[in-house]
Amino acid sequence: MARRKLLTEAEIAARIAEVPKWTRLGSAIARSWELEDFAEALAFINKVGALAEGMNHHPDIGNSWNKVTLTLTTHDRGGLTDFDFDLAKKIDAL
Repeated sequence: MARRKLLTEAEIAARIAEVPKWTRLGSAIARSWELEDFAEALAFINKVGALAEGMNHHPDIGNSWNKVTLTLTTHDRGGLTDFDFDLAKKIDAL
């Protein structure tokens, strides 16, 4: 369960530097993508879904035609954990 330990502010600052395209939003991190069209957005969401399911860690997903916004937080811990940053890195690698 160590990976699901809430991170300190110093730990969050260090981890957010590893995912510079993500923005801190209180107890979460978020990033948006603008894709070619709705079909590409859905394909991207499905890839993210497969990653998330494999980690049993699920982002909040927003979609408006070709724009996808993902928000990561560890809901059962009430804030940011290593899981959030690990998933963000995997999503960035897509």
